[in-house]
Amino acid sequence: MGREGDRQGDLIVTWAEMPRSPGHVFYDRLQEVLIAGGFDPFVEKACQPYYAPKMGAPSVPPGRYFRMHMVGYFEGIASERGIAWRCSDSNSLRDFLRLENREKVPDHSWLSKTRGRLPHEVHETVFGWVLKLVAEQGLVRGKRIGVDASTMEANAALRTIVRRDDGRTYREMLTQMAKESGIETPTADDLVRLDRNRKGKKLSNDEWASKTDPEAKIAKLKDGRTHLAYKPEHAVDLDTGIIVAAALHPADEGDTTTIEGTLTAAEKNLAQVSAAPTQDKPGELVADKGYHSRAVLKDLDGGAWKTRIAEPKQSGFSRWRGDDKARAAVYANRTRLGSGVGKKAMRRRAEIVERSFAHNLDRGGMRRTWLRGRENVHKRYLVHVAGHNLGILMRLLIGAGTPRETAARGRAYLLFVYTEDAVAFILVAAAPNGLAILAIAITADLPADQSGTSATRC
Repeated sequence: MGREGDRQGDLIVTWAEMPRSPGHVFYDRLQEVLIAGGFDPFVEKACQPYYAPKMGAPSVPPGRYFRMHMVGYFEGIASERGIAWRCSDSNSLRDFLRLENREKVPDHSWLSKTRGRLPHEVHETVFGWVLKLVAEQGLVRGKRIGVDASTMEANAALRTIVRRDDGRTYREMLTQMAKESGIETPTADDLVRLDRNRKGKKLSNDEWASKTDPEAKIAKLKDGRTHLAYKPEHAVDLDTGIIVAAALHPADEGDTTTIEGTLTAAEKNLAQVSAAPTQDKPGELVADKGYHSRAVLKDLDGGAWKTRIAEPKQSGFSRWRGDDKARAAVYANRTRLGSGVGKKAMRRRAEIVERSFAHNLDRGGMRRTWLRGRENVHKRYLVHVAGHNLGILMRLLIGAGTPRETAARGRAYLLFVYTEDAVAFILVAAAPNGLAILAIAITADLPADQSGTSATRC
């Protein structure tokens, strides 16, 4: 029986003795796709202007930085500390990062510094490169675009907010109000009671701001909580599920305000893959009733987008006050929306666009961000969404869009064949990287002079 003793490292380890990963079907196939597309030379060329030409030691390759953030999407890890730990714990991910045996996985501080030094335009360039890659496989059509928004919890707490006019915290404001009401030394219970009973209580972004993340805005999240948040907005190709634009807006801006910026980004990205809508060949814009307004419909009417925006119910008649252009735009949108094609497009939007948020925010781990600053968060989110688009490409190539789905797609089938003279068992095991078949046949031989006895042969 072997017994555990003190562990002592070897002074010399040969190359053949070093541990190696058996590989992961998903990451190995994704690596082939990135290398075949020239991902690393492209990224290094895009990042070259932001590195010193001769000063200091060579940095970690920038392709590793973007790969680690893609791992964050595929593994559903929100924090960069978690990404670094997961990559250090897996030999398969070390191979995906193209690390040598003696190289260490970059830690979270390197990710933070690299993200701060690379501008927002580089991250948009990488997102556009991935969009071109999936467009080459026919996954970007640009004929029907669905737009919707969600909420992302910011890395800041409501208790850190201060008043914009004098810099007082919420607790300091309640303390002053308690003293003015006659309580000289208010306790925590007194402050809670005063805050609960006072009238006109509300938190306005015009009056309050966060000290830790001034760009985060007070908003109601999808689960009903009030928190500091950001507003991600997607423009999704309804025919394929590819996200053609992923904008990040302040959480206090309405849908009718932010749709212009998202559509501008979508048109820019679609133009890079020769799929941008034009006035002669407009694309369909499908959105929910939060985007319906006379101003939006009037601006989009006759342009590159043919709107199918859900119209909220209203009581009474609409008064146009001489605005014939707005009336024509609203009626045309209503007609397109009530057609069979419009109803089908709205059902498709509810399925595909909401699924993109479920993949990126909930399963992908970005429902709460651990970064601060809208541009800083958007950098990470762009690479995150690029991983989502690569996942759709992988689903087309190997039938699975995430590593977990790849592992779950293994199937085994047992077939039973019976005849008068033989019995056969056939076991078929199917996996994304191959197929295995095991066949067992049993026959019975009955000699004429030995009736009642039998011999088996396999």
